[in-house]
Amino acid sequence: MAEVYSNKSQANERIVKLRELINQYRYHYHVLDESIMSEAAADSLKHELTQLEAQFPELITPDSPSQRVAGAPAVGFTKVQHVTRMISLNDVFDRAEVEAWVQRIQKMLPSARFDYFADIKMDGLACSLTYIDGVLQQAATRGDGMTGEDVTSNVRTLDSVPLTLRDDPVFSKGRTEIRGEIVMYKADFVKLNAELEAVGGKVYANPRNLAAGTIRQLDARIVAGRKLHFLAYDLLRDDPDEVPTNEMAYETIRKLGIMAGKYSTKLYDIDAIMQFADSWQTKRLELPFNTDGLVVKVNDRRLYSQLGIVGKAPRAAIAYKYPAEQATSSVKDIFVNVGRTGAVTPVAMLEPVQIAGSTVQMATLHNAEEVARKDIRIGDTVIVQKAGDIIPEIVEPLRDLRTGNETVFVMPTHCPECTTLLVRPEKEVVWRCPNIRCPARVATHIQHFASKGALDIDGLGERNVVALIDSGLVDDTADLFTLTAEQLEQLDRFAALSAHNLVKAIADRHHPPLERFVFALGIRHVGIQTAIDIAQRFGSLAAISEATVDELHDVEGIGEVVAESIVAWFADHENQALLEKFARAGVTPSEVQAAADGPLKGKNFVITGSLASIGREAAAEKIRALGGGFQSSVGKTTTYLVAGGSVGASKLKKAEQYGTTVIDEAALLAMLEQS
Repeated sequence: MAEVYSNKSQANERIVKLRELINQYRYHYHVLDESIMSEAAADSLKHELTQLEAQFPELITPDSPSQRVAGAPAVGFTKVQHVTRMISLNDVFDRAEVEAWVQRIQKMLPSARFDYFADIKMDGLACSLTYIDGVLQQAATRGDGMTGEDVTSNVRTLDSVPLTLRDDPVFSKGRTEIRGEIVMYKADFVKLNAELEAVGGKVYANPRNLAAGTIRQLDARIVAGRKLHFLAYDLLRDDPDEVPTNEMAYETIRKLGIMAGKYSTKLYDIDAIMQFADSWQTKRLELPFNTDGLVVKVNDRRLYSQLGIVGKAPRAAIAYKYPAEQATSSVKDIFVNVGRTGAVTPVAMLEPVQIAGSTVQMATLHNAEEVARKDIRIGDTVIVQKAGDIIPEIVEPLRDLRTGNETVFVMPTHCPECTTLLVRPEKEVVWRCPNIRCPARVATHIQHFASKGALDIDGLGERNVVALIDSGLVDDTADLFTLTAEQLEQLDRFAALSAHNLVKAIADRHHPPLERFVFALGIRHVGIQTAIDIAQRFGSLAAISEATVDELHDVEGIGEVVAESIVAWFADHENQALLEKFARAGVTPSEVQAAADGPLKGKNFVITGSLASIGREAAAEKIRALGGGFQSSVGKTTTYLVAGGSVGASKLKKAEQYGTTVIDEAALLAMLEQS
């Protein structure tokens, strides 16, 4: 409870200190991306400030942190004329178009020496903040570029927007305009949409729409209850000479207490621009907010101004767009695919469409319940998306385009490959074919067995596997080790050399590493890291096959479901027969020896996020070679959490919970090199 002050002067002294500390917390949290105290402690200080101001209302100032609290709903939004037009950018999509842009501006100013400034293009709602003598006076949307809407009362509720700029001899005097994007982070979007759906409210298609819809709420209390962030990209002054470069604009914005350009950089030529663009093509998926590209500007703002504007866009800046991750197509048919674990998955056959630089003709529908929930029908026009390397999926059907000729999908009751009655295990949504001899399961299982992460047998692609099964030469993975070159040469797909090469490739895998063999078996829920963990813990295939649920559960990172799945696999008589068949064919996985003595013995590592200079598996192998342990998740025995790019908060929280030391990639590399 806040202390009650009878003396107004003492109360004012306390209020000033509270405001300074709360603003300091806000600056560190939203600009420097660090926390000087817990959120609960900061909330306690805000509560004390509110109580003191309630006792002495005459001490309340417009820039007090307490004044973020939303008032009564507004009647509407008034129009705002922008002092300087808020412009859009012309899009480019490849190196050739970047080169053409550079050539155009160099031709216009042939004696100029250009360098460039690049940043991530944020997918949000453009907004302008106007400060007079350092105090926030107005926030306005872009609108048509010339006229926007006054959303000051809503924007004042955003913690990332300071009500007062940090003191500066130049920029906290007079008029300072800061432009940026109001964004909602992806994780907050998913959470809020789920909450809206639960109460029958309107759900939004993407974070940008939700951010825009939130800022245009007439009731600022709704805005205050949603997590929005203002990320700046420009600073304007009445005297443009005060900000000579875009790089300086970003540095100044951060000094004034607003986040800008965490990922921005200065670039000197086309090669550097393209390297920056290429580096973010995949990494952008790890960003907390959505983006579809980069913004590249001429760094010198004097040259920027001289190049002028054509139409609605400046000549001195471009938006470099990545290949689209969403497109529309039509559903030609829906069929089911049988996977190696028996999962029967509905798949949509689409009219071919280009997404993220590749042609998409199929999209997973996950399961029958998902098809029904999204109401996807054969004949529908649908939105399809693809992010990174994941399998394309259908986001939603465009119901307004339906003609009445669409067909509702009906899940089959029997396996389309072997006619076995499908089953759906309790508490699961996926239907499965229980027949482990199902031709579709055998084919996908053999492909998995031979894949790079498993036994890595070159020459066993999908078509060759199907040919081996159709010929009757192979019924399961163990049969691979009985093949002869003479048998293969009888098949249309194999000449003498290719037959010899495949037999040799298989023969070289008679004594595979234990973890790769366990992964290759295709046990449900057992990925390569889980296979590594149990191989290290038990040392041999025999010991793993005899392990109990409790013993498996004791392995760091293995839960009850995974433990039960492993025990059930080894208990199945057909799987036991398969292992015996491997043994008769001379396939004996190498046993894992106790960790070698080395400088890292007794130290366990977890890597999270992407590493720039070394792959995760390569790092794991080096750690093990030096006697250390490599784990899939942070636990009580984890010594170091190696934090790469875009680390999840949950892993950091676990590291804090277990007292795990967090190190970066450079520290890991130094440790490996020294060892």
